[in-house]
Amino acid sequence: MQRIDRDLPWTCPGTRRQLSLFRFGSGPRKAYIQASLHADELPGMRVAVELKRRLRELESQGRLRGVVELAPVANPIGLGQVLQGVHQGRFEQGSGKNFNRDFFNLADAVVPLVGDRLGTDTAANVALIREAMRAVLHALPPATSELQGLQRLLLEHACDADVVLDLHCDFDAVTHLYALPQQWPQWRSLTARLEAGAVLLTEDSGGYSFDEACSMPWLNLSRRFAEAAIPLACLAATLELGGMADTGPAQAEASAESILAFLAEQGLLDGEWPRVPEVCCEATPFEGVELVYPPHAGVVSFLRPVGARVAVGEPLLEVIDPLDDRHTLVRASVDGVLYVRERTRFAQPGRWLAKVAGRHPIRHGRLLSD
Repeated sequence: MQRIDRDLPWTCPGTRRQLSLFRFGSGPRKAYIQASLHADELPGMRVAVELKRRLRELESQGRLRGVVELAPVANPIGLGQVLQGVHQGRFEQGSGKNFNRDFFNLADAVVPLVGDRLGTDTAANVALIREAMRAVLHALPPATSELQGLQRLLLEHACDADVVLDLHCDFDAVTHLYALPQQWPQWRSLTARLEAGAVLLTEDSGGYSFDEACSMPWLNLSRRFAEAAIPLACLAATLELGGMADTGPAQAEASAESILAFLAEQGLLDGEWPRVPEVCCEATPFEGVELVYPPHAGVVSFLRPVGARVAVGEPLLEVIDPLDDRHTLVRASVDGVLYVRERTRFAQPGRWLAKVAGRHPIRHGRLLSD
């Protein structure tokens, strides 16, 4: 195991922040896994603890066939943001920006470097594009903020990986994934191993999050240079490991083992691993997600648990105004899976309370809720 510490720019005098990564194994294939880019989403960090322990064991046993890079604390900036005892890890406090939005667009930047050098040799094209990605990132002018510097470092370590997993969680949720539709067949086994309750597929969520910054360049380049042999060489997804309270050891160990078994399928680990379960949830379009909003302010009572299958018209929650006695049942408008609920129990204007994964597109444009 090799520990890599990278200093972040623009820290205040007398302080220093570092991005720390752990590199295991060697070989031509690579997986990159990071946890808690939204720094208050801690189930991923807990799973990373188990992954680090197990990867040490596997490396000592000589069972690694490739490189695995692990960033257990992908956001040291947000990890230290606590306001009056409440962790504020989703948005950078100085700018208000979401830590997982607006990553650098590698596709546009590498086009001038590879356009006239691409051919019909798939492996050569992949090597050329990855070399260009690294060169572009290294040649960028100095970062103008600590956040920008962090995002660049994360992308620098992930841009040449075959597999990228960005570990997150939601408020109160079942395990679920966000990925490209073209890559769903490869993600199906991990989904089944994790017993995930939903998979949301889209090419462009509208926020250029970290996983899209890793996977989308390959899709864009393959379309721009259709005559060249360019595969989707980075299998990247956001993996939401349940809800914010799901940091128990048993769940963390099971999730880590599922991820390791998946990496073995990708040719990164040797040995015998459990077979893929036959049961797997359905993948649905991210455009099919219903965001459930309250009709007025009030105390919220949820009527259905996360993971429940719901039908159009079925009550999901009730909102009660304690002063004016307004009592409203909020019902599902699509058939699907209730996969996320808000953690707060007081309805506020413009803030969603639940999400239902439906089969048919009902939204367009920006799909992410900040």
